[in-house]
Amino acid sequence: MKVNRTLYRILLILSFLAVNGLILFGIGAVWSYLNTGADRSNMLHVSKELSADYLPKVVWETLSNEGRPMETQTLKEIERDYLKAWRVRNLALETNNLYGIADYYTDSARVKLNNILDFNKANNSTLKTTTLQHNPKLEFYSADGKIVVLTDRNVERYEKIYVEDKLILEQKNTSSYQVMLLLEDGFWRIRHMVERPSTQEKTQSSLKNAPSVTSISKIKGINYYPQKNPWNMFGMQFNDSIINADFIRIKKLNLNTVRIFVPYMDFGKSEVRKDRLERLEQTLDLAEKNGLKVMVTLFDFYGDYAIHNWTLTHRHAEQIVKALKGHEALLAWDIKNEPDLDFDSRGQERVMAWLAQMISEIKTWDTEHPVTIGWSNPAAAEHLSERVDFVSFHYYLNPTNFSEALTRLKTAVPNKPILLQEYGYSSYDGLWNLYLGSEETQATYFTQMQETLKTQDLPFMFWTLHDFEAIPEAVVGSLPWRTGKQRHFGIIDKEGQPKTAYTVFDVTD
Repeated sequence: MKVNRTLYRILLILSFLAVNGLILFGIGAVWSYLNTGADRSNMLHVSKELSADYLPKVVWETLSNEGRPMETQTLKEIERDYLKAWRVRNLALETNNLYGIADYYTDSARVKLNNILDFNKANNSTLKTTTLQHNPKLEFYSADGKIVVLTDRNVERYEKIYVEDKLILEQKNTSSYQVMLLLEDGFWRIRHMVERPSTQEKTQSSLKNAPSVTSISKIKGINYYPQKNPWNMFGMQFNDSIINADFIRIKKLNLNTVRIFVPYMDFGKSEVRKDRLERLEQTLDLAEKNGLKVMVTLFDFYGDYAIHNWTLTHRHAEQIVKALKGHEALLAWDIKNEPDLDFDSRGQERVMAWLAQMISEIKTWDTEHPVTIGWSNPAAAEHLSERVDFVSFHYYLNPTNFSEALTRLKTAVPNKPILLQEYGYSSYDGLWNLYLGSEETQATYFTQMQETLKTQDLPFMFWTLHDFEAIPEAVVGSLPWRTGKQRHFGIIDKEGQPKTAYTVFDVTD
C-alpha cells in the first residue's frame, strides 16, 4: 500500500513539473517571437519572386547630385527597391491586383495606380509589360538620407494590351521618368513618378556590307555534337581532346564551319555558369586552331518566351555575347533553333515578339557579327526576314522538291543571304522505319542534295557527324520510331567508322 502511495506521489510531481515546463516553454517562445525583429525577406512577400524573373539592364549616370553625397550601399538599396517597384507595378497591371504595391509605393502614389486598375477592371482589360533598360541619374539626396530624386532617362518598355483576353495593341516605346523616393520602414518607396517624352531613340547599326555577312555565302559546314554526349556537350563529359579530333576530321572533309548549341538551363539561365562559358570558349579556341568558323546557336531547350522573364534571357545572352564577340572563330549568332515549333504551344505572337527583341539586344552588344534564326522549314524562314542579317532554314524532305521550295523562299526574301542550316537523312533500317533506311540510301540522299546545292550555289550545314547511342527524351520524346531515326543521322557510325555517305563529303570541292 505504501509502495502505491509513493508511486502516486512521484507521478503527481512529474506531471506537475511537465506541465510547468510546457508553460515556461510556451512563454519563452512567445517572448522570443515578440523580441525578434521582422525578417525583411518575409515582410517583403514578393522579393524572391522579383529577383527570380526581372533583371533589366541598369546604367547609372555619373553621380553629381545635390545635397548629401551618396553611399555605395545606399545606392544599391535604392536600385533594388526601385526595380522591385517597377516589377510589382507590372504584375499589378497584368493581374489587376495590388498585391505587393504597398511595399514600394507610398499611400499617395498608390491612389493613381489604384484608379488605373479600377478602370482596367471595369473595361475587362489587362496590360502585360516589362522594362528592358533603365538609365537613372541621381538628382538629389537629402541631408537626412530619407529622400531621393532621380531622373530615369529613355526607359525601354515593351507592352501588350488585352481587352476581354484579346490582344488589341502590341508596342515598344521609350519614355523618361522623374521619380521621388522616400525611405520608410526600411523600404525606398516611390512617392511621385511622372512620365516624360524620351529625349533619344535607340539606334541600330547596319551589317549589310559587313565582311561577316559576305562570308555566309562561303559556308560549307556541319551541325556538331560529340558522339558520347550529344545535347550535353558542355557538361561533365566535356572532352577537349575528342572535340579537337572531331574538328580535325571535319576540316579534312573540306568543311569550314561548325554549328554548336548552347542550352539555356544547363548554362545557368540569367547567371551563366563560369565552367560552361569556359568550355564554350575552349571549343571556339579548338575551332580556330583547326581553321574552322563557329555559328553559335543560343537558347537551346528554352521554350517560355513570357514577357515577365524576358530580362532574364537578355542577361543570359549578354554574358555569352560579350564573352565571345571578340573571338576570331566566331562567325554568327543563331538566336534559337526551330522556334516555329513552339508556335502552337506558346503562341506565334509571343514567340515572334521575343525573337524580335532578342535580335535587337544582341545587335546592341555585338555590332560586328550577323544574326539569324534557325527555322524548321523554308516557309517559316520568311518570318522576321527583315530583322535578321541572313535567313536560315532546315529541310528534311525529298531532295527532288528542294529547288522548288528554295525558289519560293528566294522570291519571298530577295535581298538577304540564305543558308541551308540543317538537312540530312537517317540510315536507320529497323522496324520503326519500315526497313527503309540504309547507308546506301543515305549516301544517295546526300549525293542528290550536294549536286543541287552546288548548282544553286547555296551555303549549307548538314546534320550531323556522328551516330549516337542514345537521344535525350527532351529532343524527340521517347517514341522508338523517333529515337531510332534520330540516332542514325551521322556520316560516322557508333564505332567511329565512316559510313557510305562519308565519301560524298570527302570528295566535295
